[in-house]
Amino acid sequence: MARVVSCPPPQPQSTMLITLCLLLNLATPLLGFYPSFSCPSEKQCQTALLSDNDIFLLCNSSGAQWNFFFMNNRANWPNKVSSVSNIEIIPGTGILIRSPLPSQTGFYHCQDENGIQVVQYEVDFQDVSTLHITHKGLGQKPLQNETLSLGGEELIFTRWEPWQDCNRCGEPGERKRLGYCYIEEPLQKPVPCWLYLGDLKMWSTRLRPEMQVETCHVPCKTSTLDFITFDNFEISEESESVWLTCPLGSIYRPIFWEANDMPLTWQGQLSNQDLNTVLEPANGGRQLQVFQPAIYKCFVQQELMARFNPRPFPDVPEALREEEAGRQQGAAREASKGKAGPVLKGLKLTLLVGIILGLLGLLLKFFHHSQGKRSDQVLLVK
Repeated sequence: MARVVSCPPPQPQSTMLITLCLLLNLATPLLGFYPSFSCPSEKQCQTALLSDNDIFLLCNSSGAQWNFFFMNNRANWPNKVSSVSNIEIIPGTGILIRSPLPSQTGFYHCQDENGIQVVQYEVDFQDVSTLHITHKGLGQKPLQNETLSLGGEELIFTRWEPWQDCNRCGEPGERKRLGYCYIEEPLQKPVPCWLYLGDLKMWSTRLRPEMQVETCHVPCKTSTLDFITFDNFEISEESESVWLTCPLGSIYRPIFWEANDMPLTWQGQLSNQDLNTVLEPANGGRQLQVFQPAIYKCFVQQELMARFNPRPFPDVPEALREEEAGRQQGAAREASKGKAGPVLKGLKLTLLVGIILGLLGLLLKFFHHSQGKRSDQVLLVK
């Protein structure tokens, strides 16, 4: 459950990144870029996921037919998956649910061409807009367990996923883990909150998912990525900001951003230290809102994925101007090298000819001197 690609909303950016996303959206169901969930070895399984984050449900069966049952609309059970606009059937592979809604919590059935059930998913799409975020480095605590007031002894708690990989290597970084709301009755298996509650209309500040962040430090490994996206951006005059989207980023994967080679962290955002950028919590930082021109880079699983360059501004920071000047000077040096090439070649050729002529002169002189000695020796014999 670790690969995602998602296109940014319409922004005043170049069309290059949008085109790339459209191409990836066509290819990714086959390439596995989307986060996926599958039942390990059973025909029925239960899980909690986050709304607004794409997910791929697997069903390896040719001619598969999908039906769903939404918990908040039991009057219309069952329904065909093909009738839902944000669900796409990938033949022989599964279904892709783009930006799932909390209201799409329910049961998803996959049957083969003979009508025999292959797998059933019971999915709770928990509302990501209520995500509770904490950072260990700031001493912030996750939600505490509570008792559900339904007349019994139901316990509300957070079931944590394993920690994701560190989002940076070689230097201090951060890693995150996701936690989902579960309800447990005595002597019963825990159930994701909204699968348990169904269409029951109730709300509590405890009925929400969580994300916890902590610092980490790991060594670097050999890079395997063979492409990087370059894009330009321009800050909107109306909103005084722009949203940047990291290709292949996801809340289910480690993401890291830099601004002019300076790290942008959850700790800085949660402690109100980073005021010029905003990491979007709903997608785990896949999107970054920026208010100042700078060179922004994003990394996914420690791999550089994209670099965003600001379009020219009169108030671009000096560091950016120096970097641009450096690139221009480098180009000028290359051009100078190209112009000086023929001159250098001519000098080298002249020097080489001089050396050859000098050597020939020495050889001739030596040869002449040797011939003189031989002549003297002959005369003496006579």
